[in-house]
Amino acid sequence: MPLGAEQRGGRGLQLEVVEGDITQLDVDAIANAANNHLWMGAGVAGAIKRAGGEEIEREAVAKGPIEVGDAVATGAGRLQARHVIHGAVMGQDLQTNADLVGRTTTRCLEVADELGLASLALPAFGTGVGGFPLAECARIMVRTAAAYEPTALQRVVFAVYGYEAERAFREALAAGSPAG
Repeated sequence: MPLGAEQRGGRGLQLEVVEGDITQLDVDAIANAANNHLWMGAGVAGAIKRAGGEEIEREAVAKGPIEVGDAVATGAGRLQARHVIHGAVMGQDLQTNADLVGRTTTRCLEVADELGLASLALPAFGTGVGGFPLAECARIMVRTAAAYEPTALQRVVFAVYGYEAERAFREALAAGSPAG
């Protein structure tokens, strides 16, 4: 998979955009755009469960429910990654907003740091079933990651699906971190 646009964030954190299957990336952890009860339905969650195994969902559900905007880590089953970080970007109503996208992004970065991980792949939070606007999601997530001051984390990959998502995240990355 080709590398996308790159930028340096806080303390030299490398930010990249890749269009493709998040479950196939060579990273320490991948994030799941979760609901606060951590059951895994369709979209990114479904792809993670299909590729990594149902044990990921069992472990996640056992750790829930969590507050919307929070995140927890589980093992990654058969995935190449070692961990899945489940970011609760929505509640049971499957709705999200800008504040939750930003808070969930921050919590996923913090959990990766707490685990001492060097790399994390993030999907476009809330843009699937949550219906959150793609361009706004890209601006929020890129801004949040660019401002983050990691302790262990060195690389964040925005792993998105489809041309429109790739374009939105590349544009957000090219515009720099302070876009609103």
